[in-house]
Amino acid sequence: MSGLPEGWEERTSRSTGQVYYLNQYTKQSQWDKPTTPANKPPTQVRASHLLVKHRESRRPSSWREENITRTKEEALNILQGYADKIKSKESTFEDLASKFSDCSSAKKGGDLGMFGPGQMQKPFEDATFALSVGEMSEPVFTDSGVHIILRTK
Repeated sequence: MSGLPEGWEERTSRSTGQVYYLNQYTKQSQWDKPTTPANKPPTQVRASHLLVKHRESRRPSSWREENITRTKEEALNILQGYADKIKSKESTFEDLASKFSDCSSAKKGGDLGMFGPGQMQKPFEDATFALSVGEMSEPVFTDSGVHIILRTK
């Protein structure tokens, strides 16, 4: 195992007997011998989101709508329309989140501030930490509703 950059571990595949390398921080593996130290995962991230609630959301109401009756599929279709507008540069994430997000973070363009592990619902946290800074997620389903997430830090 000597000669490996910091944060990497040499392992042997049980199925093929080949040597592979494991990033001790992210648990991602690769066949090629690493030449640079493993990246440590961030302990905190910053993100904005656009939430569309539906009637199965844990609290089917928001600052925009007192009684939300749309289906999960309708919420997903609405959210996909917003994502398409952002991708085509027809509108910005911040503008759409300010106007249409069912979260009170809409007042801040969807900005949730800095947060770390264990502070958000697990699917949301996992999706956010998997994004690169500046990257937008595909739709993410949580007990709150359906989100698109923009990692900002």
